[in-house]
Order: sequence, then C-alpha cells, then structure tokens
Amino acid sequence: QVQLVESGGGLVQAGGSLRLSCVASGRTFSTYAMGWFRQAPGKERELVAAISWSGRSTYSTDSLKGRFTISRDNAKNTVYLEMNSLRPEDTAVYYCAAQRDSVWSPGGEIANWGQGTQVTVSS
Repeated sequence: QVQLVESGGGLVQAGGSLRLSCVASGRTFSTYAMGWFRQAPGKERELVAAISWSGRSTYSTDSLKGRFTISRDNAKNTVYLEMNSLRPEDTAVYYCAAQRDSVWSPGGEIANWGQGTQVTVSS
C-alpha cells in the first residue's frame, strides 16, 4: 500500500498559479490510478481530477477544465496538480488519493489518502 504526502499549497492571489505535488512511498505507485480531491469549509469533498496508472488517461471536473491539469511521473512516484487562474472559490484543502486500478473509477475504493495541503486564494 502506498503512503501519500502532498505539498505545494499556500496563499496566492486571485489569477495566480500553484502546482501541488503528491509523493508516494513504495515501489507499486505505477499500479495505482491517482486522484486529486478538494474540500472547502462546510462543503463535501469533491473529485477535482484523476489520472490512470500510465498517465495516458485523465479526467477533470468540467467546471475546472482549462484551469487545472493533472499529470504524473512514475519514475519519481509523484502526481501533480497544476492550477492556473486561481479564484477565491478554489480555496480548500487539497488531497491526493490512490486507487488500486489501472484507470480511475468514480465511487471506487480509495486505497489511501494523503494528509492534505491547504490552498488559499485571496481576492
């Protein structure tokens, strides 16, 4: 089972960019589909983007397409979330998650979660 550690969050002004990273421990990272979720105060956790174990298949929430991009580097055991044109409503704790499958399955079992990284976008 992989252990996940996110980084890259912080405070940014509206219109700015951030790149989140999630580093996985273990030698089986490439066998997991990976996802990024976010949870804003008072709201449910929502899936932002996901990527297959090969990186060839990606999914992004419709409302975020064009601003958020997920990618992965299996040689570095890392999945990234590039966030551009950030808005105050993007403020949330962002979590990465691992799913033991070749492609992300909505509603599928999550094998492990990271601890989360805070993203705050000021207006």
